[in-house]
Amino acid sequence: MNDAEEKFIVYVERMPAFPKSVHKVIQLAADVDSSAKDIVAVIESDPIMTVKILKVINSAFYALPQKITSIQRALVHIGINTIKNLALSVAAIGVLNPHNEAGFDTDLFLQHSLAVAVLSKKLAERMGVPLMHSSDYFVAGLLHDFGKIVFAEFMPHEFKLALEQSKVQQIDLHLAELEIMGINHAQAGRMLALKWELAENLANAIDLHHSVGRGELLVDCVFAANQIAKKMQIGDAGNPIIDSFSEELANVFGMSLDELTASLGDVSLIKSEVQQFMQA
Repeated sequence: MNDAEEKFIVYVERMPAFPKSVHKVIQLAADVDSSAKDIVAVIESDPIMTVKILKVINSAFYALPQKITSIQRALVHIGINTIKNLALSVAAIGVLNPHNEAGFDTDLFLQHSLAVAVLSKKLAERMGVPLMHSSDYFVAGLLHDFGKIVFAEFMPHEFKLALEQSKVQQIDLHLAELEIMGINHAQAGRMLALKWELAENLANAIDLHHSVGRGELLVDCVFAANQIAKKMQIGDAGNPIIDSFSEELANVFGMSLDELTASLGDVSLIKSEVQQFMQA
C-alpha cells in the first residue's frame, strides 16, 4: 500500500456506514447455517428498508405478474441472493451526496451506474449465469465507480482537476486520478467495498473493472457493460473514453464491442429500466 492509499483509508472510514440491518443481511447470506427466515426477520425489522425493497420489486424493473406485499413472498419469487443484493443497492444509493465541491453530478453518475448494473446482469444471463447469481453482476456494475463518490466528497479539488485533465487530454479518468492523487477510483472502490463488508468477488470486480482478459466473467461483464453504457450515452460518470475490446474479450463474448452493443437492441429500453429503478 502506497502513501496515497494509506492516506485515503481515513476518507473511506468517514463514509457513511450501511444500516445495521443491511450488514446483518450480508452476514446471514454468507452463513450457510442461517435460514431464509432469519434474513426476512432482519429486513422486516427495518421498515424503511422493507418499503424500499418492496417498491423496487413491484416496479416495472422486475415486471412480476402480481404485486408482492411481503419480503417473505418476495423471497419465493426472486431468491435470497437477489433480496440481499437489493438491500445492498438501496443502501449504496442512499449514501450519495448531491452536493460536492468537485461539481460532480451524482444524478448523472447514478444513471450511469445503474445502466452498467442493468447491462452487467443482462450480459451475465446471456453468458449462462443462473438467475440466482446474476444479481451479483448487477451490484458489481452499480458499485464499480463508487470510489469517485469518496473523491468528490473528500478530495473535491483534486478530483475536479482529474476530471478536467481526462476531458482535455482525452485520457482515461483512472489514469488522470493516478497522476494527480496517486490512487484511482477502482482502488478506492475496493477499499469502500471492504469497509461495507461486501463479498471478495464484488470487491475484486470493482478493483479490476478497467482490466480485461483475466478470465473472470464478473470483471469482464462489468468492463463490457461500462463501455456499452458510455456508447449508449446513459448518464455520465466523468470518463470520456470508451475502451475497445481486446482480442481476449472479443473471444469471451464472441463479438466486438460495437456488435455486442447492437445486439442488446433499443437503447431506450435500457434507459427505461434505469429510470424504473431510480423511481422505485
